[in-house]
Amino acid sequence: MFVYRKPTFADVDEIHDLIAVYASQGLMLPKPHSTLYETLREFVVAEDVDTKKIVGVGALHLTWHELAEVRSMAVDENFSRHGIGSAIVKKLLDEGRTVGVKKFFTLTYRPEFFQSLGFVLTTKESLPHKIWKECIDCPKFANCDEIAMTLSVASG
Repeated sequence: MFVYRKPTFADVDEIHDLIAVYASQGLMLPKPHSTLYETLREFVVAEDVDTKKIVGVGALHLTWHELAEVRSMAVDENFSRHGIGSAIVKKLLDEGRTVGVKKFFTLTYRPEFFQSLGFVLTTKESLPHKIWKECIDCPKFANCDEIAMTLSVASG
């Protein structure tokens, strides 16, 4: 069983290590400790109730008016296919809706996962230029091969 919660400072090392596994495979960007501390409030973690270990993580980054990015999604490979990633994304979407987000996006190498949650493929060029301010520091900036996807919230 898993508990989904906001992380604390005590969780930063585990979050870092979980992200580092995927970053070392080129499947996501690394996150230095300093960035994790600065953005800790953006994250949701999944904790294994028995071991108290962080087995999943994801973040919601508000980027522009009514627009937010779902990012830094990682699930311990030993716990994949347990619904952890989906549960984290749903919690992040709920958080976003609470503050008025109308459109979510992600840049990913796992489009099938996000499609299963309602995201649709889009072009990077269709996203506002404002979101690219952090990409300048990325080693893949000139040759970004991530897949852009969006999810719009129904009005009403």
